[in-house]
Amino acid sequence: MRRIVALLLAAAVVLTFGSPVAWADTAHHFGFKKSKNGEPASIDQEPFKDLIAKHDAIFMGDSSKKVLYLTFDNGYENGFTGQILDVLKEKKVPAVFFVTGQYIKEQPELLRRMVNEGHIIGNHSWSHPDMTQISDAQIQTELEKVKAGVAEVTGQKEMLFLRPPRGIFNDRTLAVSRKIGYINVFWSVAYVDWQTNRQLGKQHAFQEVTKQLHPGAVLLLHSVSKDNAEAMGDIIDYARSQGYEFRSLQELVFPAP
Repeated sequence: MRRIVALLLAAAVVLTFGSPVAWADTAHHFGFKKSKNGEPASIDQEPFKDLIAKHDAIFMGDSSKKVLYLTFDNGYENGFTGQILDVLKEKKVPAVFFVTGQYIKEQPELLRRMVNEGHIIGNHSWSHPDMTQISDAQIQTELEKVKAGVAEVTGQKEMLFLRPPRGIFNDRTLAVSRKIGYINVFWSVAYVDWQTNRQLGKQHAFQEVTKQLHPGAVLLLHSVSKDNAEAMGDIIDYARSQGYEFRSLQELVFPAP
């Protein structure tokens, strides 16, 4: 009789919450404590802190070195990526551009330019889903389609870096993508820059980014932002005036001997 009751209770849990494993694997929205006065950003207060280390994910680099890593999310094109690339070329700054399937289909010339000018293209998934809500096989398909699409357009055969769509992840999605060979890249500098109908001017972008700079920072910016495009040169010049240098994310993972 006790066994029957236990089975009924287990069934009730599954019906109410889904499988016990799925229920336990909490979805997280990446968040962090922003830097102030050059102090490192922090995820010490976040419930997912141990997952970042467990799966070799990145949210910032060495906090003892004045190095910055510039990354962009490119879900779609809003007419400003070319301007951003112009500045990066002039200033000799490397970046990672995380792209979706839509971007691959609609912007092959910009993708080729990114690679030809020495930047890295990363994976932002094919259709920008909440990956905690799709199966392991679907995650793999999402990532494989982006890698194959970028390779076909640009010749970039390898793809190491992944930024989870919307910054949503859990233990399973980090494990699945790591097994495939990806390093999940989060960030330690960001602001609300993706709202194209709420651009507040280049000075706003400049202030929001520069007040958060800290050693080892991984900057997340969105290329759809007019403010970002117009402020990019000033941001780079200011950072360098403060003793920072910009390096490729590749150097963080594979440092020179």
